[in-house]
Amino acid sequence: MKKWYEYLWIVSITYLILGIFNILFGLIGIICFITPLFIAIFQHDKAYCNKYCGRSRLFDILGSKYKLSRNVKPPKFLSYPWFRYAFLIFFMSMFTIMILGSIKVFKGAPLNQVVTLLWTFKLPWDWMNVSLVHPGVAQFSYGLYSVMLTSSLLGFVTMYLYRPRSWCSYCPMGTMTQGICKIKESIESKNAA
Repeated sequence: MKKWYEYLWIVSITYLILGIFNILFGLIGIICFITPLFIAIFQHDKAYCNKYCGRSRLFDILGSKYKLSRNVKPPKFLSYPWFRYAFLIFFMSMFTIMILGSIKVFKGAPLNQVVTLLWTFKLPWDWMNVSLVHPGVAQFSYGLYSVMLTSSLLGFVTMYLYRPRSWCSYCPMGTMTQGICKIKESIESKNAA
């Protein structure tokens, strides 16, 4: 019998679809940022990555079950610490720029109704009615959905080119949770000594 978390891939695909129809669903993406960090901090492990990540399950299903992956070993550099941390720094820089853009809108700058794919390509998303929330909240939603869509696209590409869960080898959340676990482990071993 399957466990409940084996169906979390449905949440990932639903999130991506809902964001197309209403960008405010992009705000749900914050759960994908906070949950792995909380689990790493309070459980001291990467349970989110290993069990609960809906995106990795989706890649597994598409790549393994539906054979949408070439199932080729990914290049070694994807899992090298220097690459993982460089990608994390880049990813967090883009996340910071997104937050700063949202703050500008909170302070009165005009709402930029654009989803940015791969941090470069601007897709107009101006058919949305976002008048229900403050423009700053809407801007944050556009940015968050852009980050989630971009990381999903990178995951799909690496799933196709290599193995189904190749994205996991350089996922910024996985890198952060691994770093948190190492720090917690180091602190605990110092306290035990």
